[in-house]
Amino acid sequence: MGNQGLIGVWREKEPLISPKRDEFEQAVRAYGAILYRFAYWLCRDRHLAEDIVQDACLRAWNAWSDLRDPSQAKVWLMAIVRNEYLRSRSRSRNDLSLDDVDENQLPQMLSFAERLETEEMVSRLPGTYREPLLLQVLGGFTCAEIAGILGTSEGAVMTRLTRARQALRQRFASANAVRGTGS
Repeated sequence: MGNQGLIGVWREKEPLISPKRDEFEQAVRAYGAILYRFAYWLCRDRHLAEDIVQDACLRAWNAWSDLRDPSQAKVWLMAIVRNEYLRSRSRSRNDLSLDDVDENQLPQMLSFAERLETEEMVSRLPGTYREPLLLQVLGGFTCAEIAGILGTSEGAVMTRLTRARQALRQRFASANAVRGTGS
């Protein structure tokens, strides 16, 4: 999804030249790809991820004047994407599994089999471990920023990240042992 599609959402609401509009467009251009990757990792459907990001951008635009600290725009936008994902889940109640994802919906990968295996392992993590891991790996957020997004303490985030990595290490070791490749 191109950032131009996102920008079209709010063009009608603001005069052609506006500092508010310029700030918002700059934030969407800067973080649009990260927002999409995060939404995709959450829902595993590229069309739904696009819808989630678009809905999140619309909500963000409507509340842009409420953002007190522009340096926190990335964290704020990621939190809105997460909330939109949760709203979409509560509306649909249809959890997707990797079995439901068509191979053509997955992004280009260097090694499809290894990437799919990694995605499966990450998707099997409990949500309390998966979300902070994805925010750190895909979003590049610090533990403090993740704590703000998830509404928990920094210590809880560090614990969850450690447990997520431990679980992934165990799963990779088990998979390697089954294949006979070692660690």
